[in-house]
Amino acid sequence: MNFSDISHIFNRAWSKTFSKNKLLLMFGVLFFCGLLLVFFHSLALGAGNWMKKSLTFLPVFLCAGVLLAAGILLIRIYHDEIKEKPISYKTVLGKSWEIMAGASYFSVPIILVYLLLWMILGVFLLFEQLPGIGPVFGVLLAFGPFLINLAAILLCIANVAMLFFGAPAFALKGFSGSDVFRNILVKFKKDIFSGVVLGLISVIPFVAGFIILMMAVFMSGPECVPNKTQLFFTVRRFILMIPFVALLSPTVIFFFNFAAESHVLLMKKSK
Repeated sequence: MNFSDISHIFNRAWSKTFSKNKLLLMFGVLFFCGLLLVFFHSLALGAGNWMKKSLTFLPVFLCAGVLLAAGILLIRIYHDEIKEKPISYKTVLGKSWEIMAGASYFSVPIILVYLLLWMILGVFLLFEQLPGIGPVFGVLLAFGPFLINLAAILLCIANVAMLFFGAPAFALKGFSGSDVFRNILVKFKKDIFSGVVLGLISVIPFVAGFIILMMAVFMSGPECVPNKTQLFFTVRRFILMIPFVALLSPTVIFFFNFAAESHVLLMKKSK
């Protein structure tokens, strides 16, 4: 693998990104994910720190399962585009439905692990609330919440890795893609550099777009609105979410296109 290979797959993945049908499909998926995020964030308003952490991370893991299913569909469509086959979204969806449903269950273990971490974090916070000795426990066991929060962040990274490596494996190999997925992870350990570089390239457009959009959101803060209520913040988030996910849709399509190209490139390299 060299710079020419990466440049070729990047340009080809980007050239197949701005399809009207794929943009509409991804907008619908991201809109649903955005509704989940807005709903959970509205519940987090006024909640304690322990509940806020759960309501912040949990929808992210739920959305990962939805995106994995959508990614399988997009990669199968992209495969037909590259092969210059006639594309019928209805036909591709009909052939991919079982694989999409089955693959989405791979996000369940991550959700269960996070819920376990969240409950353990609650135990640490409970110790801190003990009268008299609570602050002592809070100092001596400070490493506990730190490690739990670190683990939650690593689970988010694991979700991205699952989307990047898992979606093309399932899309191109069906349920046998689980074996391909494991083989890729084994080869990834032997050549971690190639996998990391390709993974980082795939998320650059999304991360750059997300940062720019978040800056625009913060600059558009409602400074002149008095007596802001929970309903106000929820409706505002919902309204802002619509153009937000619309503008991010191309970056997510590119992510899955590039993931498919990277999968094929890594498989060729491993032979």
